[in-house]
Amino acid sequence: MFPTLSSLFEYLFHIRIFIPIQTFGFFVALAFLFPYYVFRSEFKRKETDGLINAFIEKELVGAPAFWLELIINGLLGFLFGFKVVGAFIDYKSFVAAPAAFIFSGAGSWLFGVIGALIFTAWIYIDRKKKQLPEPVVETKLVHPYQLNTYLVFMLAFFGFIGAKLFNTIEHWQEFLYEPTKVLFSSNGFSFYGGLIFGSLTYLYIGYKKGMKLVHLADIGSPGMMLAYGIGRVGCQLAGDGDWGIVNNHPKPAFLPQWMWGFKYPHNAINVGVPIPDCSGLYCSQLAHGVYPTPFYEAAVCLLFFMLMWVFRRKATIPGFMFYIYLILNGGERFLIEMIRINPRYNILGMSLTQAGFIGLVMLLGGLTRFVFIIINREDSLQRRRIVT
Repeated sequence: MFPTLSSLFEYLFHIRIFIPIQTFGFFVALAFLFPYYVFRSEFKRKETDGLINAFIEKELVGAPAFWLELIINGLLGFLFGFKVVGAFIDYKSFVAAPAAFIFSGAGSWLFGVIGALIFTAWIYIDRKKKQLPEPVVETKLVHPYQLNTYLVFMLAFFGFIGAKLFNTIEHWQEFLYEPTKVLFSSNGFSFYGGLIFGSLTYLYIGYKKGMKLVHLADIGSPGMMLAYGIGRVGCQLAGDGDWGIVNNHPKPAFLPQWMWGFKYPHNAINVGVPIPDCSGLYCSQLAHGVYPTPFYEAAVCLLFFMLMWVFRRKATIPGFMFYIYLILNGGERFLIEMIRINPRYNILGMSLTQAGFIGLVMLLGGLTRFVFIIINREDSLQRRRIVT
């Protein structure tokens, strides 16, 4: 496994170079970057088709900096000084465990305060230079795709909160015992928590800008599928604990061992038994081979994305792409949870994980909507026959 980009780079190019970035975090960033262009393309296509429209936005020009701007910039400056400068000051601790350093209380308070003052002064001076004797309100035409950068930032922010919240709920007993460890762990995130919070944020922003929810859902569906597939690639490469149960079944001859029962050597969370003759930070592997469920999900979801992308122009019924997403992603997750190690709950007489239950709801929701589409289509055809 490749817990950091250094190990992945060395494996691919046989060159040892220090890159203090975790592999999983890198792929999470890619899971925002590539869907960004998918969203942008779909926004443009839907606008060309006349399903969404550009909108007028008002902007106050020539006003001094507002207190909220000063606070936000001050916080950003503090985080920059506290963590980024702090990482250079305590370089050894950062190199030893980058994620642990980022999610801990370690940092430089002095440079955090200095950074807050600099960032606050910068926005104050910048607004002061542009200040007019009397602020004016200007209007400008904004195309939906121009919201992308803002959407990515807001989705990342609220998605992070949702992922942590759902993971905390899923590991409630552990949270009660060690709340700080659960909340500030660099590994504990729930995909569906991030998906739900991020999706609600995306729908709210788009709706406030005058776009219909059904079109927003269609626009976001291929990108969400792609983001999930890329994220699972990161899980597989890093070995972040999102694997399956022990697989003791005989391996099919046509599959390599790592696709059937994998021990995740050098995994990012350093669990399992020691690897003989290994030295360093990541020297553990699982005692028994488990189903490499992140690999299965990555392969399936990236395939689903390609199919959705190829056939998206033929989906003319509003909501069709979103219902397809619900069925494919929900069904995939419901099935994969049967061989994963997540905690199980007795729900409606079934033993399901939290993600398995959400996947089932998504699957049933998508199928239900397709039934309504078929019924409405039949009713429409019947009315046409009567009129004819």
